[in-house]
Amino acid sequence: MEKLFGQFDPELLEQLARILRDNDLGELTLEDGDKKLTIKGKKPAPMPAPMGMPPVCPPAAPQEDAPTAPAAVSGTWVKAPLVGTYYAAPSPESEPFVTVGKRVKKGDVLMIIESMKLMNEVLCEQDGIVAEILVQNGDAVEFDQPILRIE
Repeated sequence: MEKLFGQFDPELLEQLARILRDNDLGELTLEDGDKKLTIKGKKPAPMPAPMGMPPVCPPAAPQEDAPTAPAAVSGTWVKAPLVGTYYAAPSPESEPFVTVGKRVKKGDVLMIIESMKLMNEVLCEQDGIVAEILVQNGDAVEFDQPILRIE
């Protein structure tokens, strides 16, 4: 080492290399009179471009939890087969498909769930009487959310 670096102390060179490595520096230059030594390490990773501040949004209004089916009631719950918007009638001017107390048969249309601009009819899977409806026309519903109960 002494041949290569002349009068630079090998221990000093090792310390400089350690400083370079430990501080993740790309380059370190040492000058002593007419002698100049530059040590180059691995190039540090480029700094990521600074990101702008995220837009400040007002806090979201607390969401009401979707109604859940009570465990101790008789009958069968009809649940939303997909996420979407619940419609009780085929159009705003029409009568609802079902109301509490209405007798329904297997195959009757119970509701429409609109999802991705498609209207999906939900059909009754058993005969019975509508005992309870948990959501209002136009409400957003989640997958597997109880919508109505048939006894």
